Amino acid sequence: MTIVKSRFAPSPTGFMHVGGVRTALFSWLLARQAGFEGTFILRIEDTDKAREVAGSIQQIEKSLQWLGIEWDEGVDKGGPDAPYLQSERLAIYLEWAQKLIDSGRAYADPYTAEEVEAFRNEAKAAKRPFLFRDHRPENPPVYDGTQPLRFKSDPKAYKWHDAVLGNLSTGPDAIDDFIIVKSDGYPTYNFSHIVDDAIMGVTHVLRSQEFIASTPKFLNIYDALEIERPTLATLPFVMAIDGKKKLGKRDGAKDILEYAREGYLPEAMINFLATLGWNDGTEQEIFTIDELIEKFKLDRVQKSPARFDEQRLLWLNGQHIRLLSLDELFTRSHDFWSDKAHAAGEDRQKQVLELVKDRLKTLADIPTITDYFFEEPTPDWTMIEGNKQLVALGNDGIRELLTQAVAALSVSEYTPEALQETLNGLLETTGQKPGILFSLIRLAVSWAPFSPALNETLAVLGPDTVLARLEKSLAELK
Repeated sequence: MTIVKSRFAPSPTGFMHVGGVRTALFSWLLARQAGFEGTFILRIEDTDKAREVAGSIQQIEKSLQWLGIEWDEGVDKGGPDAPYLQSERLAIYLEWAQKLIDSGRAYADPYTAEEVEAFRNEAKAAKRPFLFRDHRPENPPVYDGTQPLRFKSDPKAYKWHDAVLGNLSTGPDAIDDFIIVKSDGYPTYNFSHIVDDAIMGVTHVLRSQEFIASTPKFLNIYDALEIERPTLATLPFVMAIDGKKKLGKRDGAKDILEYAREGYLPEAMINFLATLGWNDGTEQEIFTIDELIEKFKLDRVQKSPARFDEQRLLWLNGQHIRLLSLDELFTRSHDFWSDKAHAAGEDRQKQVLELVKDRLKTLADIPTITDYFFEEPTPDWTMIEGNKQLVALGNDGIRELLTQAVAALSVSEYTPEALQETLNGLLETTGQKPGILFSLIRLAVSWAPFSPALNETLAVLGPDTVLARLEKSLAELK
């Protein structure tokens, strides 16, 4: 099996959202597919201190851990190429920068920010693109770390193969001199990631489409340092649902851990992210993690941007909830039950959970769909007022139906089968449709926006509770 060493190397500049996590997932799947020959690295690229957000590294780790994306080497685990925090590797970057200086491929930048801006304005006035290499100093000062260090580019045409986008090429105008070490001593991304990937033996580099324009720069650095190129793979953007712009915070790109708090399963999120711009060539939509590891291929990643559809994520979550055993679902749902539900005990919770399982879209639905099993619901007559068919009955019609329901249910056995017969009998004697009669009884005993099958709900509630709640609703009507 081919050796695969992939990495995820985020900057700690805020929370993780779906775009970044998808890159991590695809890189992780490649490594896991290689079995014992695969290694997945978590490296933190914290060289832009001005944009760093406190707590971001911990949030990145928690996000990946929630999803089950475990790394083999990284910031908290160490490894043969530690440290994996770039701010702790500055001496390494200076050593490699010196190689470029010694070979004549890097020079100290003597210009002030104002002088560079003047060069830029001059190019703009002449209606030509600004290229720093047009202003290379003839006798640059000796590099002492106080000035920026620039890479001396070798502009030329490039052809390369992208594992997702295919064969690509560019002309020499895409390559310019650029800063590789800032005046504060920290390297830039364009330089540091190439050094780290080379030292760590990374074989596959996956990154977002936003970096495609910088690839010729990277190729020039590879050549200057005589580094063998890894496999490059560009992942197209994740777009907002309208497909018109890249997904942003205003369009739903929220903290990935927010989904955990909202009751989404990590398996569902993995399934969703994996199929966000990838498919295995079949109509299959529900994938287990093992299936994704087996089937994932970079050449099946779509070249066009993917659209973020949270409704599809919600549907996938419901499907994955139904794949869980009752015991597993009960364990996962622990933090979503009300205090009264916990007080009722595990057996009662599992009885209710088994009943509502197929109705759950997220674990956060549990209180809404189960609280009336554990405590007296508060009547909400606006629910009836919002039902045109029930409103058409009027108070007298509703009162009559509830009275007949009390009479029938007071003599029924409380098994699901017996209750279904009783309810069917009520349909015959009242002449009503199930959508009217059953909706009214369901509301009167639960006051919940939705519930499982009515006969099973009544069976779990028991005769005392059912009849007491029906009588209470009748009393309020009177």
